Amino acid sequence: MINYDEFLNPKVVEVKPSGIRKFFSIAEEMDDVISLGVGEPDFLTPWHIRQKGIACLERGSTRYTANAGLLRLREEISVFFERKYGVKYDPKTEIMVTVGGSEGIDMCIRALVSPGDEVLIVEPCFVCYKPIVETIGGKAVSVVTKNENNFRLTAEDLEAAITDKTKLLILPFPNNPTGAVMRKDDLIAISKVIKKHNLFVLSDEIYSELTYGDQKHVSIASIADMRERTVVINGFSKTYAMTGWRLGYAVGPQPVISQMTKLHQFAIMSAPTNSQYAAIEALKNGDEDIEKMLADYDMRRRYAVNAFREIGLDCFEPEGAFYLFPCIKSTGLSSEEFCEKLIMTKKVAVVPGNAFGDCGEGFIRASYCYSIDNIREAINRIGEFVKELGENK
Repeated sequence: MINYDEFLNPKVVEVKPSGIRKFFSIAEEMDDVISLGVGEPDFLTPWHIRQKGIACLERGSTRYTANAGLLRLREEISVFFERKYGVKYDPKTEIMVTVGGSEGIDMCIRALVSPGDEVLIVEPCFVCYKPIVETIGGKAVSVVTKNENNFRLTAEDLEAAITDKTKLLILPFPNNPTGAVMRKDDLIAISKVIKKHNLFVLSDEIYSELTYGDQKHVSIASIADMRERTVVINGFSKTYAMTGWRLGYAVGPQPVISQMTKLHQFAIMSAPTNSQYAAIEALKNGDEDIEKMLADYDMRRRYAVNAFREIGLDCFEPEGAFYLFPCIKSTGLSSEEFCEKLIMTKKVAVVPGNAFGDCGEGFIRASYCYSIDNIREAINRIGEFVKELGENK
């Protein structure tokens, strides 16, 4: 009998499975479950974008591309980024195309973090940052954002978390799971702390185009003197409903992007070719698609916030992404207990808040990238569940 523990990397073994996928898997095995658990747009990839991917296959353009991605795509990314966020990057040396935004995050952390380095991770947040940092020997340090601060990172909280071993700040805004955003004044305030302590920033801006209201997304790379110390991760999954195309990108200073590209070269080779051709079309002609999807998400967002409040759950009003983060502390249940009992009794799947960091305890994440009928029925069932909990106290 082989003792596999002798072979497995203990740092990998210590990593806990994703709390998001746990409840998604439970939902898959049950009938008639309404899931608000996964952050995947319910829209189809717009047809004109799909056509370009299909045309690529039909003409036989199925070979590897350059490691950093098609130059035409990198040029379009450069144009898009300057047009949207006011920052220009050299498509030849400061942009790389990745297999989803997730690979870009992985490559960036691996290129920057050495064993013993401290990495500040703003929580609650997406689940991948901490495991990547820890498996390469870095130390993940949580910086907790609070409901009373609209789940934004403050300069004071950032300053308090920095030590002489801090190297990197991971900034995940617009935020998954809270839907919080950082406005320009917020970014200016934290940039002063970042420059004071000579930190580098990984800014995960995958939800940048899904920002609601009159104020559009501001990239921290556009703040004075921050471009040179920031890698921005973005992509096509959320903005253009292209999750399965697995395509993202990283932009940043040439010395860092070149090392990320080298890692990408050995691990991945290049991103999918047909996805890259589709992405060129998305960047060139996809603004109208974004606006249509954003308007629909906004309608669902406003409905869902009010609906959660009406059933008695305090709910922060998100300003970005497509998630709600209702507080369930009034029920007396932990986040995991709430989600487990809810799916078993009412067949509604949501994600416990502590899947996104310990500070998420007492909250749940519900995605509103589902049809309004599903959202309405799911929240009605959650309301019944909350009412029954109160009656049984």
